Amino acid sequence: MPHEPLAPQQWDVEGDVVVVGFGAAGVAASVTAHDLGAEVVILEKAPEGEHGGNTRVAGQGYLNTSGAEGAASYLTALCGPFTVPQAMIRVWAEEMCRNNEWLASLGGDPQEHQHPPVGIEFPDLPGAGSVHKFHDGPTYGYSYTWQRFESLVKERPIPVLYETPARVLIEDNVTGEIIGVRAKRRDEWVSVKARCSVVLTCGGFENNQEMIRNYLPGIPYCYTSGSPYNEGDGITMAMSVGADLWHMNNYAGPSMALKVPEVRTSFSMQALHYSKEQPGGMIVVGPDARRFCDEKYKTRHGKIPINGRWMPLPVPCPMHMIFDHTMFAAGPLYDGHPSHGWTQIIERYPWSEDNSAELAKGWVKRAESIAALADLIGLPAAVLAETVARWNRDCAAGADSQFGRKLMLAPIAQGPFYTVELSPSMLNTQGGPRRNEKGQIVRPDGSPIPRLYSAGELGSIYSYLYQGTGNIGECLAFGRISGRNAAAEVPRNA
Repeated sequence: MPHEPLAPQQWDVEGDVVVVGFGAAGVAASVTAHDLGAEVVILEKAPEGEHGGNTRVAGQGYLNTSGAEGAASYLTALCGPFTVPQAMIRVWAEEMCRNNEWLASLGGDPQEHQHPPVGIEFPDLPGAGSVHKFHDGPTYGYSYTWQRFESLVKERPIPVLYETPARVLIEDNVTGEIIGVRAKRRDEWVSVKARCSVVLTCGGFENNQEMIRNYLPGIPYCYTSGSPYNEGDGITMAMSVGADLWHMNNYAGPSMALKVPEVRTSFSMQALHYSKEQPGGMIVVGPDARRFCDEKYKTRHGKIPINGRWMPLPVPCPMHMIFDHTMFAAGPLYDGHPSHGWTQIIERYPWSEDNSAELAKGWVKRAESIAALADLIGLPAAVLAETVARWNRDCAAGADSQFGRKLMLAPIAQGPFYTVELSPSMLNTQGGPRRNEKGQIVRPDGSPIPRLYSAGELGSIYSYLYQGTGNIGECLAFGRISGRNAAAEVPRNA
């Protein structure tokens, strides 16, 4: 549908603040605006039961900081050469200090005493000691924190329009103010009036393969372990009204995972887990049939140290995990325990205990010899045979001579032999429309687009390195900032 700047003659839905997206950022923005007296409407793309965005299926931790000065130093170091304006650094650092206080004020329990904060990703960076990870619920994961966030909306008279994705921002053709949203509900267009403002909290572009090819460096495709509904809608809408973009090359990845057409999101293979030891031998090779990394290295959300810098894990597509019958017969290759991830929590795919169903589907392939396996997947047989032979020699010697791998140094010895094609995977992207310290979406010249705000992964502040749980922490912080400022706009009369 073409962009329509003019207000419709009749509005179908009205509110003071219209929030687009029902994840952590949408919760923080809508609850904050509501509690300041605004009438709030939430538009959500997913059907009820599949809402919550990446917040619902992440590990459920959120970042809180104990001091603004230290937090600002840490974020500045995370950004490195991809600098972020100091005004943004400062407001992020100050607002992140209030995450626990805010949640507790609404009846939540940040779990500070029961579960000490762990998992600071870059402890050597300045200010790392002031950054802490918390969650709400009896244990980490399992959507517990999301359930508490969701309840904050449910206990307030905030309508949520499910299966109603926003498609077009409506501008005043004289002032350029954003006055509403054109949304699509099934086959019908819905005009939603925003008397004060619109807040975009609809996530990144991790399910938009064209945007992935255009913006993410070095990968021709990538698949998410998070929500399949994040397709860059907010980016498209904001660009159409003149928004600048930032951080489009940054994402929480890549990792390596199985992606099949039958399931919307990716499967994490047990053998690739940093802490998992499985019987049998396993390596991962690229299209030249050679290894390219330590397959068991615990990346920092997809980043690994290379020549003194943190760089994305190399993922030469297509990639194949090569393993032997000992591993295949030891148990399921995929852990479907619903602790985190869309496939585990929402899809609940029942992976067979003996991997036989997935072998029959062709997700796992088998051959009697390494040479036959190479022929089956189109790799040079002689090169794959030498790669496996070198790996087996290294295992016998007790040291990985290529990449220094320390975990699971077991030879690929017992036939038949197996392979799973792996794809680059991620939870989310960080890029989107640039926002300022007030949460306003801005144009390339830095001027704000009137009455348009954002929060969360849509235009996240993280430009280079990413601290785990930082996105949900930022969702809460900038959700509140945008919610406050959006609600403070003087309502339009027309």
